[in-house]
Amino acid sequence: MNTNIDILRLHKSRRAVAPVIATLLLVAIAVVGGAIVFAYAQGFFSSSQLSGKPTIEAVKIVGYDARAVSDIFNQNGAQFAGAGSGGDNDAQKEAGERISVFVKNDSVQAITLSELRFGGSIYQFANPAPATLSVLANGAYTIAGVVGGTVPDLITVSSVAEIQPGQTGSIVLALSEDMKSGRDTQFKITTTNGAVFVGTVVVGQQSG
Repeated sequence: MNTNIDILRLHKSRRAVAPVIATLLLVAIAVVGGAIVFAYAQGFFSSSQLSGKPTIEAVKIVGYDARAVSDIFNQNGAQFAGAGSGGDNDAQKEAGERISVFVKNDSVQAITLSELRFGGSIYQFANPAPATLSVLANGAYTIAGVVGGTVPDLITVSSVAEIQPGQTGSIVLALSEDMKSGRDTQFKITTTNGAVFVGTVVVGQQSG
């Protein structure tokens, strides 16, 4: 009988952790865990900010002039002087004739083109002297705009195909092959950051 009483007293003498202490322990664990996560995140964001400019690029193809005529226009409706497109031919655009594609850089940073494809052919960047688009070789392209009213001029000043943020420019290319009017042709540019932008140009037509 005494043994049962002793066991009963032993059970009654055991106590759980007080609710206040349990609450304090949980709060302490949460604070320590939050501090660790904050310290890790702080280091991550700091290193990201120091890594350089954001790499998000946004390029919009806003129009083109691919008409089978001797003179083509830029994004502002100004005629390219000395474009040397090769004469009027409504049936096709011949190799060496020019087309212009209007491209706007909506990024917060300049973009540099690493590759340009038109109709499956790769075009090489060239930077001829101002107002001499007639010397643009077949299969080559350059970036042009308007400087001083309606006088078109090249906006590239180096050996890099670069478009500044917010800028709209005309990518002028000399065809590497004959193309029939009415043909839907893919226009594809790739930047040095690996971003790819694709549009469709209808040969013999004008848009934008």
